[in-house]
Amino acid sequence: MSMLGGAPKEHGATVAEYTSYEAAQKSVSTLISSDVPAQDIAIVGRGLRSVERVTGRLGYATAARSGAINGVLLGLLFAAIFVLGSPGAALQLFVGVMLVGIALGMLMSIISYSIIRRRRDYTSVTQVIADHYDVTVLPRSFSRAKDLLGPAAAPRTPAPVDLGTPPRYGERVDPGSAAAPGERVDPAPPPVPEQPRPAPGPEEPPRYGERIAPTPASDPVPPAEEKVDPAPEPPAEPPATAPSR
Repeated sequence: MSMLGGAPKEHGATVAEYTSYEAAQKSVSTLISSDVPAQDIAIVGRGLRSVERVTGRLGYATAARSGAINGVLLGLLFAAIFVLGSPGAALQLFVGVMLVGIALGMLMSIISYSIIRRRRDYTSVTQVIADHYDVTVLPRSFSRAKDLLGPAAAPRTPAPVDLGTPPRYGERVDPGSAAAPGERVDPAPPPVPEQPRPAPGPEEPPRYGERIAPTPASDPVPPAEEKVDPAPEPPAEPPATAPSR
């Protein structure tokens, strides 16, 4: 399986879906043995996630131990070069070269650990895991691959969604997953009308945010007519008298 290939090519249509990569490999082997072109087949991982498994704690002792193992291999390589260069070399030279290789491996491992110990002090293995694997085939070989794998390996069909009921919290409803033509669909229940709340009594204060309809006022009483006293009459002028001679 090659991870380098530049831009991804066309995947084609899905003919089978598996929960493990080994099962997808077996189906690909079945298709290839039945003369389906290998260039038309692809395994597509869906729902990829990275999982880092912690294998142990990293310290100076662990670093020295792993460096010693690598140093043994390095010492064997150097010792083999000395033995091939001088066939009459003594056994002490072979052992000495191996010990030097072990020391160099331990020293290099301790130095590298002292550099990275501030960032991490544990050892781990990282894996990329998929939820399921789809076996896809190009359209020119789709019908033949479908017949070879059979309906048992067909991809799962999502259940139809009843758009009449509200979705659960966090559930995403696909508008395209409506019922097929000719399929019976139960009508949604009619909405229940909201009952108006009675107005609070005179001694009960209204609740926060509650709107109270104003009560119609009774017929207005006309104001009482005011009694106005008549204005007083002016006094009569005395008659004028003739002047005496």
